[in-house]
Amino acid sequence: MNIKKLFFYFSLSGVLLVSCDKLDMPPTDSIDPTKAFRNLNDLNMGVLGAYAPLDYTLMDIGAIVSDEVMLPTENTVSNTVSYRWMYNSSYGSVTGAWSEYYLVIDRANRVLEAIPGISVTGAGQTTLDQYHGEMLALRAFCHFELLKAYASKYDSDGMGVPYMKRHELTYPGRPTVQENFRDINADLQQAKDLIPSGFSDKSRITKNAIAAIQARVALYAKDWDGAITYATEALGQEPLVARNDFGKVWIDQTKDEVIWALARVPGDSKIGTAFFRETGEIVLYAPSFKLINTFDRANDIRFSTYITYDQLRYDNSGGKKSAYLIKKYNGGNPLNFGLTDIKLFRTAEMYLIRAEAQVEKDNSPAGITTAAKDLNDLRRARIIGYVDASFPDKQSLINAIYQERFKELAFEGHRFFDLKRRNMAVERTPEDAANASGAIRLDPTAAQYCFPIPSDEMSVNKNMVQNPNY
Repeated sequence: MNIKKLFFYFSLSGVLLVSCDKLDMPPTDSIDPTKAFRNLNDLNMGVLGAYAPLDYTLMDIGAIVSDEVMLPTENTVSNTVSYRWMYNSSYGSVTGAWSEYYLVIDRANRVLEAIPGISVTGAGQTTLDQYHGEMLALRAFCHFELLKAYASKYDSDGMGVPYMKRHELTYPGRPTVQENFRDINADLQQAKDLIPSGFSDKSRITKNAIAAIQARVALYAKDWDGAITYATEALGQEPLVARNDFGKVWIDQTKDEVIWALARVPGDSKIGTAFFRETGEIVLYAPSFKLINTFDRANDIRFSTYITYDQLRYDNSGGKKSAYLIKKYNGGNPLNFGLTDIKLFRTAEMYLIRAEAQVEKDNSPAGITTAAKDLNDLRRARIIGYVDASFPDKQSLINAIYQERFKELAFEGHRFFDLKRRNMAVERTPEDAANASGAIRLDPTAAQYCFPIPSDEMSVNKNMVQNPNY
């Protein structure tokens, strides 16, 4: 059954981008949740329908606008405007996440509004609580992703995004980032109290997935104690995968080290093809030389897992095609090339979150040693023959953590937002910017350092405020 089609009629009137000027009129193209959801089976279909629109949108665009990919000469067909930082509020590649995540939020809110009307007994209450918790956590996660992409800045007084707690048509303004964090954390905590510990489906939000979300949110909020606590909680439930099995994670032969992944089956969108390749083996984006040069190619298992090197491809094209290709999302079935589950949270990120939060909390020699242990433990799991490194001060360790995030989390939607967290410029090497039309450095003062609020939202919503300099 196609969940997206099933839920289509539930979603038309709930997103923020609407074409009707009279938003006070009752919707005529939606179904009352109390009539749509009559029992637990109906509710489960609604829960699945809420998850369904989630995709790799911010992984895609986050890579393109950062320094982790480069634009090869062979790409004459796709999204060069974003790579060259020429986008504005009408450019769908950077505004598409807005409607995607608010669609998920609206679907989640419809389910949440129906829950009080569902009668259950016995074990049914546990299932109802699970669905309730999943939808609260999904709502929080989507608002956080929107905050990452569209906040004017991550400081507490920055302009955040509308936090939608009901299915309704309205003119929401922009709360502060601090208010967004408050609402996100409240939803996550309530969700965590509801979801049973025995629920272990990693394609949906489990209690451990909530801990991982909380850790990431705390990192962005600079809540160092919270980041340490939640990352430690997640690590206690999901250890690192064995080095020899790391490659299996990316071809879906093991779920070890995966905390939450979007399951993909034949017929779903393919991150491995839609992200980087077109028909005819045109490489849209290749790994940047800046990224490639950070790896110990001989000993770091991530290099051969994430990146393919094909010199013949370069030679046989007279230098017009890239010899380096992104391998991370190829999948394990040649008949379904590029089809693989989308890993949203992994154990490795929790190590890096805890290391960063620890050294930010305590930059004494003892604090640096504690933080460095997490970094060294992760490197040892990835690099053959690795010898633990020591760090003389906080800044050297922070630099190493960011370099490790660059490598470990490559193409997973982190790099652009990591730089933004630190208010650092995006800087490409001249080699990576050969086809960038001068787009070598993006400073925090530039408009494109934040994604714009979509022009449709701006034209309809009288209370919306655009990000600076657009």
